[in-house]
Amino acid sequence: MNKMIIISGPTATGKTKSSLELYEQLKKNNVLSEIINFDSLCFYKELKIGTAKPTKEELQQAPHHLVGTESIQSPLDASLFIKKADKALDCIWEKGAVAILVGGSGFYLRALMKGMYAENSPSLQTVKLENQPIEEVRSKLKLYDPESYENLHPNDHYRLRRAYEFFLETGKKISEAKKTIEKPYDFQDSSRLPCSFLHFYLDIEKKEHWRIIQERTNKMIKNGLIEELKDLLHHGFSPALKPLLSVGYKEVQQYLKGELKTLDELKDRINISTRQLAKSQRTFLGKVTPKETIDSTDKDSQAMMVKQALNFSIG
Repeated sequence: MNKMIIISGPTATGKTKSSLELYEQLKKNNVLSEIINFDSLCFYKELKIGTAKPTKEELQQAPHHLVGTESIQSPLDASLFIKKADKALDCIWEKGAVAILVGGSGFYLRALMKGMYAENSPSLQTVKLENQPIEEVRSKLKLYDPESYENLHPNDHYRLRRAYEFFLETGKKISEAKKTIEKPYDFQDSSRLPCSFLHFYLDIEKKEHWRIIQERTNKMIKNGLIEELKDLLHHGFSPALKPLLSVGYKEVQQYLKGELKTLDELKDRINISTRQLAKSQRTFLGKVTPKETIDSTDKDSQAMMVKQALNFSIG
C-alpha cells in the first residue's frame, strides 16, 4: 500500500524542521522516505531569503521534490503542481518509500488530494486583469462574489484577480464552482490519490507565534531580503510577477518605492502581513479532515507525532 504523511500548518510553525526530524526517525527504523514541498513560494529557484525554504544543508539531508525547481517567470498553478506532484509521488512509491508532503498552501494540497473543480479550466483565459488596480478588483469581487472576497487574503493578488476573471468569463462565482468538489475539506472521502495517509497539522499558541514571526522577519532583513529583491529587479524580473507580490517581497517593493519610510516600518508591515497570512491558512487548514493537531513547540506533542508516524509507516 502506498503511504503518505502530510505536514501542514500556517507559515512559521516549524514544518521544515519537523519534516527533517521525521525523515531521520524513519531512516533510523529502516523506512525510506522522501519529501515533497507544497509551499507555493518554495517552488521558485530565484527566491531564497523571503521564502524560508530549506537551506542547502537541509536539502542535502533528505531527498526533496519541488523545492527551487521553477522560475518566477513562469508561476506554477495548481493544475501543473498536480502533474509534477503526481510524478514525484509515483517515483517515491515505486521505491516502496513513504512520501512526506510539507507546506502551508492549503489550496495546492486540496487540489492534489481532491482534484480541481470542474470549471477551473486552463481554457478560461479570455479575460485578464493584470493591469487593473487590485483595490478595484477587490471592490468588484466584494460586490459579485463576497464569499471569495472574505476568504482570499488581500495580498493574494493572483487569486483575487483569478476569482474576478472567473466571474467575468463564466458569469458564475468561483466560490460556488469550488463547491462542486464533493466534501472539499474531507481528504479521506473520495481522495484522488491511491494511498493511505496520515495528516499532521502544526500550530503554535498565537502569542508565541507572533514572537517567532517577528524574529523571522528580523532574520530575513538581516540576511539580505532587500538586496535579494533589488538584484532580481536589476536583472529584469518584473515587479508585477505573482511571486514578487507575496508577503515579504511586496512590502520590500513598497519600501524601495518610498511608501514605507523606515526599516522599522518595513518590518512592522511584513509582520502584520505574515500574521494575516497565517490567519487565512488557519482558516483553510482548520476545516480539513482528518488531521492530528501538533504543537510544534511542545516536545511531548512532537514525540507523539513521531510515534504515530512510525506506527503508520511500519504497520
